[in-house]
Amino acid sequence: TAFLHGDLDEENYMVQPEGCVVPGQEKKVCKLVKSLYGLKQAPKQWHEKFDKVITSGGFTTVRVDRCVYTKIIGDDCVIICLYVDDM
Repeated sequence: TAFLHGDLDEENYMVQPEGCVVPGQEKKVCKLVKSLYGLKQAPKQWHEKFDKVITSGGFTTVRVDRCVYTKIIGDDCVIICLYVDDM
């Protein structure tokens, strides 16, 4: 479910899902407004959304690894290591 509901930067269309085809409108397609699991853009869109949310909370990315975020709070250092396995 990590890749669901990501915002899309470009227009994507798909055929109507089986079982959801409206009679008389079989040739119409569906325009995606959110990322869909299995969509090639889904991992990139999900990471961009995560990055926007986490950096708005004061975290910064480590230069050598875009999946590691840090934040200094007083004398403490918070480290988040991001790993997503969609297998």
